[in-house]
Amino acid sequence: MATRKLSTAELLRRVDAGDTYAEIARDHGITRQAVYKRVRELRGKTTKVTAVKKIEDVVDRKLDAVDQLQKINENANELLDLCMAWQRGDDVALQILESQRTSKKIRIGDEEIEIKEFKFKDPRDLALKAMAEIRQQLRLQLEIFSTLYDMKSVQEFQDEVLDAIGKVDPDARNKIIRRLNQKRAIRSAVRYS
Repeated sequence: MATRKLSTAELLRRVDAGDTYAEIARDHGITRQAVYKRVRELRGKTTKVTAVKKIEDVVDRKLDAVDQLQKINENANELLDLCMAWQRGDDVALQILESQRTSKKIRIGDEEIEIKEFKFKDPRDLALKAMAEIRQQLRLQLEIFSTLYDMKSVQEFQDEVLDAIGKVDPDARNKIIRRLNQKRAIRSAVRYS
């Protein structure tokens, strides 16, 4: 197979996509060791700006999840408020309940059937289910925020340790960073630089 030029962008894209060095080497007619060496050189040049950008992407995705959880939470709270108002006999809530009892039609296959009677669950049961959903959403939000805080704390700790080592022996700091980057089994958004 003829050698085909391998751009830096394509190399990193394929490595990040999970392609093995052997696959990349075979596709470009080069040795696996050449691919490994090039990746090692490129990863060594990873800057803090790149790491910060990746962290921001992760944080943005998590915060989108928090926004979605917030929306679900608002809907559950609205349902809970309505159920509690029904339970107390609130006129507006009862009016909403009555509006649901009007005749409606449903389609089953090709047949349309008119429904004249509705059976509602006890509002207390619905309220308990809404409360359970709200508790679950709050627990999930707490887990997301805890994870984000932990990621930030770990990164700050690593930076402080590496800075302290760098002040004592800059060569040792660089060796530690190279070794950590080489031994990392799972690629992550945070890289030492």
